[in-house]
Amino acid sequence: MASKGSGVSFSRKSYRLTSDAEKSRVTGIVQEKLLNDYLHRIFSSPEHAPTAATSRKPLNFQNLPEHLDQLLHVDNEDEESQGQVEGRLGPSTVVLDHTGGFEGLLLVDDDLLGVIGHSNFGTIRSTTCVYKGKWVYEVLISSQGLMQIGWCTINCRFNQEEGVGDTHNSYAYDGNRVRKWNVTTTNYGKAWAAGDIVSCLIDLDDGTLSFCLNGVSLGTAFENLSRGLGMAYFPAISLSFKESVAFNFGSRPLRYPVAGYRPLQDPPRADLVRAQKLLGCFRAVLSVELDPVEGRLVEKDSSEWQLQGQPTVLLTLAHIFHRFAPLLRKVYLVEAVLMSFLRGVVEAGTPAQAQSMVRQVLDLLWLFMEIHYLRLTIAILRHDKSRKFLLSNVLFDVLRSVVFFYIKSPLRVEEAGLQELIPTTWWPHRSSREGKDSKDVKDETAEEHRRRRAYERGCQRLKKRIEVVEELQVQILKLLLNNKDDNGGEASRYIFLTKFRKFLQENASGRGNMPMLCPPEYMVCFLHRLISALRYYWDEYKASNPRASFSEEAYIPPQVFYNGKVDYFDLQRLGGLLSHLRKTLKDDLASKANILIDPLELQAATMDDLDEDEEPAPAAAQRPMQALAMGGVLPLPRPSWLSSPTLGRANRFLSTAAVSLMTPRRPLTTSEKVKVRTLSAEQRTREDIEGSHWNEGLLLGRPPEEPEQPLTENSLLEVLDGAVMMYNLSVHQQLGKMVGVSDDVNEYAMALRDTEDKLRRCPKRRKDILTELTKSQKVFSEKLDHLSRRLAWVHATVYSQEKMLDIYWLLRVCLRTIEHGDRTGSLFAFMPEFYLSVAINSYSALKNYFGPVHSMEELPGYEETLTRLAAILAKHFADTRIVGTDIRDSLMQALASYVCYPHSLRAVERIPEEQRIAMVRSLLAPYEQRPWAQTNWILVRLWRGCGFGYRYTRLPHLLKTKPEDANLPSLQKPCPSTLLQQHMADLLREGPDVAPSFLNSVLNQLNWAFSEFIGMIQEIQQAAERLERNFVDSRQLKVCATCFDLSVSLLRVLEMTITLVPEIFLDWARPTSEMLLRRLAQLLNQVLNRVTAERNLFDRVVTLRLPGLESVDHYPILVAVTGILVRLLVHGPASGTERATSVLLADPCFQLRSICYLLGQPEPPTPGTALPAPDRKRFSLQSYTDYISVEELAQVEQMLAHLTSASAQAAAASLPTSEEDLCPICYAHPISAVFQPCGHKSCKACINQHLMNNKDCFFCKATIMSVEDWEKAASASTTSSAA
Repeated sequence: MASKGSGVSFSRKSYRLTSDAEKSRVTGIVQEKLLNDYLHRIFSSPEHAPTAATSRKPLNFQNLPEHLDQLLHVDNEDEESQGQVEGRLGPSTVVLDHTGGFEGLLLVDDDLLGVIGHSNFGTIRSTTCVYKGKWVYEVLISSQGLMQIGWCTINCRFNQEEGVGDTHNSYAYDGNRVRKWNVTTTNYGKAWAAGDIVSCLIDLDDGTLSFCLNGVSLGTAFENLSRGLGMAYFPAISLSFKESVAFNFGSRPLRYPVAGYRPLQDPPRADLVRAQKLLGCFRAVLSVELDPVEGRLVEKDSSEWQLQGQPTVLLTLAHIFHRFAPLLRKVYLVEAVLMSFLRGVVEAGTPAQAQSMVRQVLDLLWLFMEIHYLRLTIAILRHDKSRKFLLSNVLFDVLRSVVFFYIKSPLRVEEAGLQELIPTTWWPHRSSREGKDSKDVKDETAEEHRRRRAYERGCQRLKKRIEVVEELQVQILKLLLNNKDDNGGEASRYIFLTKFRKFLQENASGRGNMPMLCPPEYMVCFLHRLISALRYYWDEYKASNPRASFSEEAYIPPQVFYNGKVDYFDLQRLGGLLSHLRKTLKDDLASKANILIDPLELQAATMDDLDEDEEPAPAAAQRPMQALAMGGVLPLPRPSWLSSPTLGRANRFLSTAAVSLMTPRRPLTTSEKVKVRTLSAEQRTREDIEGSHWNEGLLLGRPPEEPEQPLTENSLLEVLDGAVMMYNLSVHQQLGKMVGVSDDVNEYAMALRDTEDKLRRCPKRRKDILTELTKSQKVFSEKLDHLSRRLAWVHATVYSQEKMLDIYWLLRVCLRTIEHGDRTGSLFAFMPEFYLSVAINSYSALKNYFGPVHSMEELPGYEETLTRLAAILAKHFADTRIVGTDIRDSLMQALASYVCYPHSLRAVERIPEEQRIAMVRSLLAPYEQRPWAQTNWILVRLWRGCGFGYRYTRLPHLLKTKPEDANLPSLQKPCPSTLLQQHMADLLREGPDVAPSFLNSVLNQLNWAFSEFIGMIQEIQQAAERLERNFVDSRQLKVCATCFDLSVSLLRVLEMTITLVPEIFLDWARPTSEMLLRRLAQLLNQVLNRVTAERNLFDRVVTLRLPGLESVDHYPILVAVTGILVRLLVHGPASGTERATSVLLADPCFQLRSICYLLGQPEPPTPGTALPAPDRKRFSLQSYTDYISVEELAQVEQMLAHLTSASAQAAAASLPTSEEDLCPICYAHPISAVFQPCGHKSCKACINQHLMNNKDCFFCKATIMSVEDWEKAASASTTSSAA
């Protein structure tokens, strides 16, 4: 390596330690006297005063090693037996006992000090125990979940349910539940958080055991420990699934040493003394300068030292670092000596001086030493070679890199210093769930206004403090993403990409991968810093390349998803498994993307896809592997990394498929075909990513729809792809979790207001009640003080305006990526599912998590973004290219939620008309064999606000109860869409088959849903009437309520259809109208009879008011039925009303009493008389004047009068019918149709309904060719003439 210093270049080889033959020649570099003085000045013993020059032994480079041996000699006869210390048993190097001292499944780090729980409640202890004296060890809490940390004896027996502290002679502290454990449990200590350090102390002289949290004592936890013969205590821990910690038994300096207590592992005292002496010699080199002209030594400030390349100085440093290098292989010495020295350098001088000095020190480290595990601070990352070394070997081991970008959320406000930054607290005095902003400034008192302003100023102070740390973290990532430091090696960015991809793979929850290793709170901070650094480099590239795009226009080109240059592990694609897509879309790949797949490789990959077991290495080596290159054949052996167990079937296929890429602008010839193979992240080079003059790197296989000019550097595209994947892995989940702090503030604020109201109302004579209320008020106030400061922290670190803009940018990236992928046609199926998931979830986060502090409406391009997302949801919720059930359900649910809010519904109305019509057409497809419930919900939301009595937000009987979450889509105010309703009407009129197939499926689902509901409430009623104590399954109640809600929503869809297109039911010129109307009448009568019967099953279940059945009530289902009847019998044309009336009255289930029930009347009124006043004890639509208008009530009265009159007329005109003339299927209507060719008969309603789903005869199963009208008189005359 070449090191820098005032233009002088030198290498390690040039200044190696010289041989004996060379030494005499080297000493002539400076005068012998000056060299002697210089070496004595540098290597003087600190324990003795410097002796006179005349009595000193002359020093030169020949005898300097002998002098160094004497200087570094440490009188430590017991060093070899250092592990045998009184009071301690076991190896001197203390680690976790991964061979026999554990219970359950655990993942232990390579250094045997870090552990991750991988089972229910695993336990592990150390290799060393103590029986006498005072001892301490530390534990770094990496996740704040369920763990019990402490001590146990070797006789303790643990299992998956009982861990440390659950047995005799085992003792534990649990900061998750804030308790201590020794068979029994009591409250103890404070709650811990990720990043805290727990010190575990045991005093076997006094028999006590205690704990410290971040250096603060929690007090004595246990006393009177069992001691004596056979009693020795091991450090031990029990932890639940995915929880992780790291132990420090003394292998590195304790973060919080405790006076009088000794770490279990002794520090390397002799090496520590040697390292400090050598560092003292190095400091002397920095403070002394040679003046060969004057022949003297010159003292100077070490901060002004410059590496000049003087041979004498370099040889001196070589001797120092030759002894120093082996010592730094011990982590303890790196932290205690080297890190301490570097921190002193940074803190002593100005930033410029410190930077210069650190850079020169690192140059010397790399010049004279090879350090395998070098632990350095943030300043080291500014040194090119150190940065690359750390990236390659240290930073991405488990969580080390991510910790740099994490800002720990404080559980203890006082320890975080928030009380000083935010001395005045404030919280909203109204719940913020109903609106965008909970605080109504107009209603504030002067005191509230003062507190709010002081609180906001404190929040700004906190935010500025945090921004300083965040900016430093972004600078670190900018250094790691540097791609200009490829001096004779690989640039940092490409090392980062390799490690970053592996980090994502380890954290992806796919088959064959490790569980989530990085806590979500770490991932959130990492994502935001990564986006800042990524956008910086993206826009920097744009500044020097005008044809490139700004980061505001960023997206991932679609070819990245199918050319195999980026590994997506086992993550699902929109079209299914990658191996399946490669087989089925190989022709499209060839024609659109100029990618050919070798049939031999395709066959081999198919076999791989079918084989779950790993392939033997010899068989893999024998597989045919061919590659055509320019001018010849290049054999490519199967790489060993294909056998990695962490790679799934789809990735194995991707790795073995031989991909040919052709130039799209010229006819293809054999000589132009270049076979390339997919490389793992570790095997890729810069050229594989960025490309070259003949290779487009990540952008190979560009489809014709994509522009030729590059967006940015290809490596930045891969970083962006990884950022999107990170959001999908755990960031969205964590954003939702942190909203809980705001919810807690609202709940405690409400509790405090209730308590204050009770205090005002409480009589003064009730001192006992006043005392209890005052205590409660104090508790709630203290809790709100704590939560309001913590909420300020959350808003500054998670929900700030800058963080909102990051998530918004990610949303727009996903939208553009989906749009570009959609243009490729069938190749859209190669896109990973998580792009659609992130688009849906990021919008949900912006809308639900960042308010009310920051509104999404204030974001730039908000309306355009809403419209683009609406277009994507409208197009892809029924896209046949998307096959995954989960992602299809997510799209459907997102669209259903989208149409519940006015702003997003208007966005749906703004998409192109062609897309709107296609969306409505998909919604009107038959409900069978698809998720029809969500589809029906979308149609209902488009109608809500237009139907009969359908203008409510919450049901009348639920107004007095508090909703769990008023921000739910189902609780939004009605916002119907007349535009989309018109599209629906046009489509239903369009073809002869659209309306019948749609309505037939709706009627089928209504029949099923209401029948299931009735069956379930029968079971619930029977269970409730049993004398013995019983419980109704909550899941059964939930399913029952769901069936009821589905029935109501299906009725509302029928009401909308009849309102928009009444001729579908009333125009009997249509072949299916009569059948649809008869089926509708039958279902309406069944619903009315079940719901309105006196003291019936429905009434009894509603009266029970069981939890889970809150939505089950008379009003929603009866007003839905009433709306349909009013549309048929009042609003329709005269001919249509007559037909509807005749069909309704002809149904054997029709009861006029059920219609009277709607207005609270027990019996039908006498024709021509006024309606009596309703009975208040009965249900009546007249009782809901806030929900039903006067005009609507008048229409119901008109309908009742009409049916009363028509029913009386029908009864007078009806003639008795013999049983043999009735339909043998329904026994409700006379026979009116005959089947050909078999000749069997039924009524038209039965046969028409049957033919909707089946073409076989009811009776003989013969295929029905046609149906003809049948009349008894005509049939009889035909028979007599034949006779």
